[in-house]
Amino acid sequence: MKKKFYILFLLLFIIGIVCYLWWKQAILGINPADKTFTTFVIRRGETARTVAERLRSLKLIRSPVAFFLIARFGGVGDNLQVGEFNISPSMDLPLIAKTLTHGTSDTWITIPEGWRNEEIALELTQKLSIPESEFLKKAQEGYMFPDTYLVPKEASAASVVNILLDNFHSKIGPGIIEQAAKKGLNINQLITIASLVEREGRHDGDRPVIASVILNRLNIGMKLDIDATIQFALGYQSAEKTWWKKNLTLDDINLNSAYNTYKNPGLPPGPIANPGLQSIMAVINAPETDYLYYISDSQGEIHPAETIEEHNANIAKYLNK
Repeated sequence: MKKKFYILFLLLFIIGIVCYLWWKQAILGINPADKTFTTFVIRRGETARTVAERLRSLKLIRSPVAFFLIARFGGVGDNLQVGEFNISPSMDLPLIAKTLTHGTSDTWITIPEGWRNEEIALELTQKLSIPESEFLKKAQEGYMFPDTYLVPKEASAASVVNILLDNFHSKIGPGIIEQAAKKGLNINQLITIASLVEREGRHDGDRPVIASVILNRLNIGMKLDIDATIQFALGYQSAEKTWWKKNLTLDDINLNSAYNTYKNPGLPPGPIANPGLQSIMAVINAPETDYLYYISDSQGEIHPAETIEEHNANIAKYLNK
């Protein structure tokens, strides 16, 4: 009995030594001499296991198993932060795990569909302390693609513009540009129309109809008569604290501006906001209709019409005018 006990003890001792030696190796930096840093991003919803596997694939840790054990039993797993981190192959595993739980060098910025550049500029000022004027000097209206971004806290206005532009070009590839060309639209015309659709339509299902009305009017040289273009031209409304005036007056309709589509036929000089992909695709996929008019009811639903008589009937029915 004693012999069996000693054998078992010896086996456990050997296993313990082996595990200890393995652990000491597993937590070492993968290359103590390499002081360069790699940007490592933890995404929303990621688990410790997937983080461990990606760290190993980037040659930043020796063992995903060791990382998972630290995460599981060292309280790291529940405290992993979403964001961007600078990790060096010289860092040992405990230090890497600690780094991933102590904040991030980036900030999440969300740009909603339909914001104009001034609204984005204010968000960047509040989140990243980037002066509004610096962003507005470089930003391109219509091409600051709406999305959620992970932006370095030390980012400059120029770098943020490049991040947004890069995302635009990744989403609006050659295929979409070719489809726009088949409709007789260049990229600026596509984005300008999409920005009108974005501001005029609340619901995805209505946007292709709005796009068809705009395209139909353009094809016959009819003025667009779009309120959103005047709102853009009017700019910030201090009384309402918004860049988009809610109720336009007769004086507003008569505003002397190249963006006033009640006075000027054709498209405005450029986009009036930054449209999302749904609005851009609404232009690409606009159905062939005979609609020349639409109104939006109190719920934001669009009611199109082919003739002025039908349009006036819709106004009386849905707007009680």
